[in-house]
Amino acid sequence: MNSNPHVTDRSWTLPALGGNPSSEEQGTTPGSFADRGRVGAPWAYSSPDTPGMPGVSDLTAMDFAAARDREGKTQLEEARIGRVSGEMKRVALREPHLTAEQIRAEVAAGRMILPANKVHLKYKLEPMCIGRASLTKINANMGASPVSSGTEEEVEKLRWAERWGADTVMDLSTGGNLDECREAIIRNSTVPIGTVPIYSMIIGRSIEDLTYDLILREIEKQAKQGVDYFTIHAGVLREHLPYVRNRLIGIVSRGGSLLAKWMLHHNGQNPMYEIFDDICDIMRQYDVSFSLGDGLRPGGLADATDEAQLRELATLGELTERAWARGCQVMVEGPGHIPFDQIEYNMKLQRKLCHGAPFYVLGPLVTDIFPGYDHITSCIGATAAAYHGASMLCYVTPKEHLGLPKKDDVKQGCVAYKIAAHAADVALGIPGSRDRDDELTKARAALNWQKHFDLSFDPDLARAYHDEDLEVDTDFCAMCGHDWCSVRISKEITDFYSGKDEDSQPAKKALASPGVNEAGAEILKQRGVLSPEEILKLAHNGKKAACHSDNVEDAQKAKMVQLNTLKAHGVTVNEMGL
Repeated sequence: MNSNPHVTDRSWTLPALGGNPSSEEQGTTPGSFADRGRVGAPWAYSSPDTPGMPGVSDLTAMDFAAARDREGKTQLEEARIGRVSGEMKRVALREPHLTAEQIRAEVAAGRMILPANKVHLKYKLEPMCIGRASLTKINANMGASPVSSGTEEEVEKLRWAERWGADTVMDLSTGGNLDECREAIIRNSTVPIGTVPIYSMIIGRSIEDLTYDLILREIEKQAKQGVDYFTIHAGVLREHLPYVRNRLIGIVSRGGSLLAKWMLHHNGQNPMYEIFDDICDIMRQYDVSFSLGDGLRPGGLADATDEAQLRELATLGELTERAWARGCQVMVEGPGHIPFDQIEYNMKLQRKLCHGAPFYVLGPLVTDIFPGYDHITSCIGATAAAYHGASMLCYVTPKEHLGLPKKDDVKQGCVAYKIAAHAADVALGIPGSRDRDDELTKARAALNWQKHFDLSFDPDLARAYHDEDLEVDTDFCAMCGHDWCSVRISKEITDFYSGKDEDSQPAKKALASPGVNEAGAEILKQRGVLSPEEILKLAHNGKKAACHSDNVEDAQKAKMVQLNTLKAHGVTVNEMGL
């Protein structure tokens, strides 16, 4: 009998769970801890609200429907009159957890956009969607600068970004032949292309010389070229600028700083705000989507969630309503640099102020002291942002804050953000989002190296890293060796599904590696391949090390090697091995 009156309660109760992100509900996980998906509601796939978070808006894009919708010039207008467009049907094929009708309903509500310029659709564009009901998307930035790159290199970076999973690409060129570069990118792109038109507006002139007419002419020219979405910094108002004074780094948005300078010079209001309705009318003709720019986003942790940023966000909510009223699709851009603890608030305040319009965020970076590694500091924040409500993540490369990204920087940024987006989708419980993870787990449990690599996001890198140490696909790897391989031991001591799955078994236990391909060889070359002596020490060229039980001639000693290995893995055994 326990006489201790202080008995600790070690029971537990799981909170209410959402759906299991595996279509087969494989494994032992109980399901997503996020709210159960509610497509057709403001939450769609969402994290549970921490107490004190802003609630959802009562308004949607349907509240701003107009008679002109009957013309069906944009995807939003088509959706609001109840018509499922051909592009919506094509998007449904890419989002198997959604039907074409659900996509139409989300577009009609303004919670989803299909950025597809009518001109670009005549080329190679493959329609896609951005919204919280869909899988999280990533964007890759590129563009020639006055000191680096050109059209040919930018087209190559476009292909490279598509290769590594970019869902959209922004051409942020500020140097070279901007029109030629943009045209080449649009004609070669299978993904939507975004631009910041103000960059082209000031080529060959100072910002002070910008006029309403120049703004509208440049926007129309780029719309005719086929740009799918424009970043328009119309939310930076003259009355917001005094709130920047106490910032550590001021205005870090190029568009925001240029327009602030224009307003101070002319002592007037933001011209993009003043002629916003005219801009809408041009964009509607070609179905160019808005990406309402955050010109006052914070450029450092100390400036996050300040008065300037939030006042602009409220204005972006107003502009969302104005764009919807004129039939235009809208997503809203967000910060920036935000401490980790403030990310949920930022995501959910936007959801309220902008009525659920898709949020497109840069990072956010959760620390400022790792230049050269900002693809990592930002994808940490990006994962949280997507979990709490962001629909698209703008990648950050290792060159962020330091220079124009090169080809490998583009890859590193894309991979980091594919990780962030996928991690959030699994956490949100989007149906089927964990299927590939489960299949790779089964291949790993069966020690089927080739299937393991084939299912990985970057098979060349995975194969190269494996073969750097061990050029034989055995039932162990060079990290543990044969007798210390916990996965191999698990298969021997217990019965579990994954390791026994017939479809996941390798052809045979020890198979010669097919060798790394050219891409893998380049990866190893950059890493600095281990010397033959080091490889032999680590991997024994695929031969079993002296510590392996079947390399010990004395049977009794060999048995002791086996028993000690089991004990080291936490398996309770006696001297008989039971």
